Amino acid sequence: MAAGYRPVSATFTGVIAIDGPSGSGKSSVSRAVAQRLGLRYLDTGAMYRAVTLGAMLAGIDVEDQAAVEQYAHRMELFVPTDPQRQILVLEGRDITDEIRTPAVSLTVSAIATNLAVRRELITRQQQIVAAGRAIVLEGRDTTTVVAPDADVRILITADEDSRIARRTAELHAEVSSTTMAQTSSQISDRDRRDSTVASFQSAAEGVVTLDTSHLNLEQAIDAVLDIVRELP
Repeated sequence: MAAGYRPVSATFTGVIAIDGPSGSGKSSVSRAVAQRLGLRYLDTGAMYRAVTLGAMLAGIDVEDQAAVEQYAHRMELFVPTDPQRQILVLEGRDITDEIRTPAVSLTVSAIATNLAVRRELITRQQQIVAAGRAIVLEGRDTTTVVAPDADVRILITADEDSRIARRTAELHAEVSSTTMAQTSSQISDRDRRDSTVASFQSAAEGVVTLDTSHLNLEQAIDAVLDIVRELP
């Protein structure tokens, strides 16, 4: 064990909010941190994807903001908080894998930029956080809107090339110039649209910035845990 090393307290019962753009690594890092600390975990982005998929399955035009708002209010969505068992259930249907399809990825910005839907989902997210103190939540707006009073607030970022490479590996069976170009276009378009309703490119006051461009997953996890260790 390295000199000066301090383990993270096993009794940590705070809120860790992690924000950042697509491909920054925030989801993988957040979930792993929750596992290491024995905390609950909330993927807020999955909730927007759930609304997207649900609206598509219901035949609702995702650009019809009023119709999507009504759907978001009435949908029955089970959101998991066990980092080791992330099974998302919509209207009794396991949609864990379906929300990660290219069709949903290409459409989700229409839902994420619907302000009425955002208000509904943020309310649900805050209720989940309030249901039990110890949690890691990640997604856009978590450090500034969903949990602005979190004990730890971190903006995870990375350079564009790193973000594109990571996202391509997540979305495609192979990483090639073609899939990289497709992913680059998707990331640019989503960031452009989402930035109209959420701030995730730069850290707000009191939010720690962590650049993971040159960090592998394990190093990024350790970096977040180091930030938690700095708590008084």
